[in-house]
Amino acid sequence: MSAALDLVVMTGDHDTHGTIVDRARRAEELGYSRVSMGEATGWSIVPTLSLIADRTDDIGISNDVFSPYGRSPAVLAQTSLALSDLSDGRYRLGLGPSSPALTEHWHGTSFDRPLRRLRETLELVRAICTDGTATYDGEIFDLDGLSYDRELPETPPKIDLATLGPKATELTGRFADGWVPQLFSPTGLEERLTDLERGLELGGRDASDVRVSPLLRCIASEDREQARTKARSMIAFLIGAYGPYYGDSVASQGYEDVVENVRAAWDDGDQEKMAAALPEDVLDEFAAAGTPAEVRSQVTRYADIDGVDAVRVGFVGGMTDAEKEETMTALADLL
Repeated sequence: MSAALDLVVMTGDHDTHGTIVDRARRAEELGYSRVSMGEATGWSIVPTLSLIADRTDDIGISNDVFSPYGRSPAVLAQTSLALSDLSDGRYRLGLGPSSPALTEHWHGTSFDRPLRRLRETLELVRAICTDGTATYDGEIFDLDGLSYDRELPETPPKIDLATLGPKATELTGRFADGWVPQLFSPTGLEERLTDLERGLELGGRDASDVRVSPLLRCIASEDREQARTKARSMIAFLIGAYGPYYGDSVASQGYEDVVENVRAAWDDGDQEKMAAALPEDVLDEFAAAGTPAEVRSQVTRYADIDGVDAVRVGFVGGMTDAEKEETMTALADLL
């Protein structure tokens, strides 16, 4: 398999920062290229990423993903530069447009013009990390004056965007260093890659300028039915309950009726019905769940898509430590 494997750690499954570090170290032992994790309304993951940077040697380090409403561009740049220094340049910053729920009910600000804010945040962070200056004349940010007061690295941290829609993915192709899509079928991913290519062309860039690493939820187990039950619950939750964007994206890939049924079950407060509304064949389009051989085959489908540089292996809710280890080691056989 030519594509690399990254690992996404579910921080909510861990009671201590130390066990998250242990998971990252195990991924490094198995040959995974990069480890990442999100924070949403849990721990700030910056201290955890710092520990991982200190206690690993080679594995890349990322976050999935910071909200442009939750931290100022200057703080994002400072964080990126600090983590880059701690990791000897192994850190990549992950940004995304976020969601109305997280923006308004957690960060307490208006979810206004998300793509414009995302672009300006990226440009400002890159300017600070490259030139040390926070001077910027934009529609969202208007800054003139202060500069970063430490030595800048020879190579600034890369910036990845987690985007879904056509315009957002085009923006990624024009400006970002990486694309981290989630909940795409293989066919849907291939179609969306045309939007990324259009952005590359508009930005006068080459495909090698953007690292494409789709996130795929995986669970490998000899107990095939239990693995699929856990994956079905996770994918149904992402489609029906986790904000509007994942469901809208899945619907746009030709699954309008499925999304409608899953959302109707969520509206009724029936999570079992919500999972049952996700057909077997649709589950196989959006997750890799089953025996180790089946999961390796599903991951390979994504890895073999032209333009994919890495597959981000994400877990599903309710997995035991043994199931996570089995999944990680089963997929390491592809490396």
